[in-house]
Amino acid sequence: MKFVWQFLAAIAVAAVGGRIVLALDDRPWLCLVVGVVTAALAVLVYGLVVRWTERREVSEVAPGGAATKLVLSTLLGVGVFGFVISNIYFLGFYEVRGMGSVSAAAGLFGFMAAAAATEEVLYRGVLFRRLEHWTGTWVAVVVVSALFGLSHILNPNADWWGALIIALTGGLMLTSAYVMARNLWVPIGVHFGWNFAAGGIFSTEVSGNDTPPGLLESVTSGPSLVTGGGLGPEGSIYTLVGCGLVTIAFLCVAKRRGRVLAMRRSKRPAEPVAGAEPVATLPR
Repeated sequence: MKFVWQFLAAIAVAAVGGRIVLALDDRPWLCLVVGVVTAALAVLVYGLVVRWTERREVSEVAPGGAATKLVLSTLLGVGVFGFVISNIYFLGFYEVRGMGSVSAAAGLFGFMAAAAATEEVLYRGVLFRRLEHWTGTWVAVVVVSALFGLSHILNPNADWWGALIIALTGGLMLTSAYVMARNLWVPIGVHFGWNFAAGGIFSTEVSGNDTPPGLLESVTSGPSLVTGGGLGPEGSIYTLVGCGLVTIAFLCVAKRRGRVLAMRRSKRPAEPVAGAEPVATLPR
């Protein structure tokens, strides 16, 4: 029941907040405010429900250093996408045709903030923590990354290949970010930075979704292997390279810090892992 309450709370915030944000797509400044509030509520509700159901301090959303972690991880997300779009640009398949709209970028900021926070609370905060407790880190990373990719299958311009690519790139990178940091601020920041850079700055498709032009008026055309086709740059070979390198870095740091948990082989509480919340306190 602990897992059920946490899962339902995360779904409720995502559903209600998401519908409101989508309804405000023609009012970008209000969308900005509502999106940021939705993101904050997602984290707040998660913290309250986990504290209530697990009777512990919710270290993964502790406020100490949250702003710094969010800013640095957002810059990382923007940087990884910048690596991808720069390669597409230098090959001549991405063209900037002028300046876009600041107000549209503001609306996308709110939309992407809400999406990043609600998805990370659900996939990394609820699903990954629960699964990792029973299967260990490696199995949980693979399963949750696959679920994350599958969740995008219904997006416009997405297909099974797109779902696989998202699982292998964003899914693995964001789950590994949580394993490395053992807090939700880092994956939320990386997720938001990537999405906002894609839609709000460079005005490309985001996971197969067409978004209004952000800060730049641009056009992408060329072979799908390079540009990602209808999925957007997430489907590019350069995304596999960029996200793959970041994923490897995250997992190497996590392993060095002792934050990779082994599979449980008995019902006895496992030994706490340095830098991670004790396995014994996770929901059963």
